[in-house]
Amino acid sequence: MTDHVSIDPIRLEVFKNLFASVAEEMGVALRRTGYSPNIKERLDFSCALFDAQGSMIAQAAHIPVHLGAMPLSVRQVIAEMALEPGDVAALNDPYRGGSHLPDITLVTPVYLERELFGFAANRAHHADVGGMSPGSMPIARELYQEGLIIPPVKLVTAGQMNHDVLRLILANVRTPEERAGDLRAQVAANERGRARLVEVAHKYGANEAAAYMDALLDYAERMTRRLLAELPDGSYTFTDYMDDDGVTEEPAKIQVAITIRGDEAVVDFTGTAPQRAGSINAVYSITLSAVAYVFRALLGSDAPTNGGAVRPIRIIAPEGTLVNARRPAAVAGANVETSQRLVDVLLGALAQACPERVPAASLGTMNNMTIGGIDAAGRPFAYYETIGGGMGARPTKDGIDGIHCHMTNTLNTPVEALEYAYPFLVERYQIRWGSGGAGRFRGGHGLQRDVRLLVPAQVTLLTERRRLSPYGLAGGQPGQTGQNRLIRDGKEQLLPGKVTLEAQAGDIISVLTPGGGGYG
Repeated sequence: MTDHVSIDPIRLEVFKNLFASVAEEMGVALRRTGYSPNIKERLDFSCALFDAQGSMIAQAAHIPVHLGAMPLSVRQVIAEMALEPGDVAALNDPYRGGSHLPDITLVTPVYLERELFGFAANRAHHADVGGMSPGSMPIARELYQEGLIIPPVKLVTAGQMNHDVLRLILANVRTPEERAGDLRAQVAANERGRARLVEVAHKYGANEAAAYMDALLDYAERMTRRLLAELPDGSYTFTDYMDDDGVTEEPAKIQVAITIRGDEAVVDFTGTAPQRAGSINAVYSITLSAVAYVFRALLGSDAPTNGGAVRPIRIIAPEGTLVNARRPAAVAGANVETSQRLVDVLLGALAQACPERVPAASLGTMNNMTIGGIDAAGRPFAYYETIGGGMGARPTKDGIDGIHCHMTNTLNTPVEALEYAYPFLVERYQIRWGSGGAGRFRGGHGLQRDVRLLVPAQVTLLTERRRLSPYGLAGGQPGQTGQNRLIRDGKEQLLPGKVTLEAQAGDIISVLTPGGGGYG
C-alpha cells in the first residue's frame, strides 16, 4: 500500500500532528463521556493509533505507563483473534501486554472497505474490577486476588454490544453502573478515532497515509539514533531499591546497566531481585514502558512519539525477576510503583552519560489510595486516587511542587468533585513545605492530603519512598520520605507504606508525599 510515495519533510510534520490530533480527540471524547471521577476528573486514561501490524504511530499526551505497554496489548489481540469491521476487543491481562487489572484496554480495527488499515486503542483505569479489596489495588500475593482477568474478548461484535461479556464483567465488580458507563465511553472514544482515521485516509489517499505512517516510525528511529550517537560510548550502571513488597519489609533491588555503542543502546536489568511475594512485580510491558519513556523524554518535545523510537534499544529483562515476572505473580503495585523506580534507576544511569539533561529523583511513587464501602444511601462506592509530590530538581531549575511525575500524568480529583461523589470530607490539602531536597536547585515539595471518612470503609494504601529517600544529584540532598497516618479520635498512628485497614466513620487518612531530590 505504501509503494511509490515520495516523503516530503513538511508533509511529514503535517501527518505527525494530524495523527496525534486524532488521538487527542479520542481523549476528549473519553473524558466528556466518562462516567467515573477517575476518568472525567483525573484523566486516568490514554489513547493511541496503530498501523495494521500493531506498531504505535501516534499517541495523545496522556499516561506514559499506559502508552508504552499498549502496543503489546494490540499485538496480543492481533495474535489471538480476527477483528472484523464493527468489532471491539477488550483485555486487561498483564501477562498479555496489560499493565495491571484495573487498566482495561479496548482495541478497535480501522477498515477501508474490506482492507485493514490500522487500529484505534485506549486504556482506562477503572476504579474497581473486583478482587479482594475495593479499588482492586490490594496487598495481594497472586494475580487472582487482584480482580477479574480479561483475556482478549470481543466486547462489541459487528457494531453490537456483546451483552453476555458485559454482564460477566459487571457481575464481578463492586460498582457495575460506573464500570458500564466507563466501558461505553471507551467504545465511543475508539469509534471517534476510527472515524477520524478513515477521514484522513479518504482525504489524502490510503496509500499516502500509510506511507507517512511508516515514515513517522522511521523518523522517530532516526531521532533516537541521533540522540544515542551524541552520548559518549560506555556502560553506565545504577541501583536503587523498592522499600518493600507489602508482605515482608525487605527492600527489593532494581539494577540496570545501560551500554551505549554508537547509535544503539542495550538496557540490561541483570542483577535485579527475583520476583517477590507482594504485588510489586512488573510484567515486561511495564519495563518496556519505563525504558521508552526515559529515552523519549531525552529527545525533546518535537520528536514524534511512536513505536519507532525504541527500535535502536535492546532490553534485557531476566524472567522471574522484579522487571519480568512470571504468572501468576501479583502485579497491581508494579504498574504504579515499580514503574516509578524503574525510571529512577534509568535516569540515575543516564545522569552519568548526560548530566546536563537529567534531573534528580522525583517523588518516586504514585501514592495510591483506594477506599471502598457502602455509603449512607446504601450504595456501593469505590474510590481511587494517586497523589502528586515533589519533582526532582533540574540542572538549571528547582523542581516543581505538588505534581504528578514520570510514569503518571493524571490530575488530582478536585475536592469539590471528590466530596460530591463519595462520603468523604477533605480536611487538608496543601504543599508539604520543606520536603524538597536542598541544593543549588532545590527539589520540589510534596503534598499533604487528609481525607475524613463519613462512613466505615476499607482503605488500601500502596505507596513507596516511605523508607528510602529520592536521591539528589551533583551533590544535592535527597528529598524527604513520605508518611501515611491514621488519625482516630484525635490520635495519630503511623501506617506502613503498603497496608489495608478497616476504617471507622470519622477516621482521617493522612498522606504526606515525598519531596524531590536536590541538584548541585
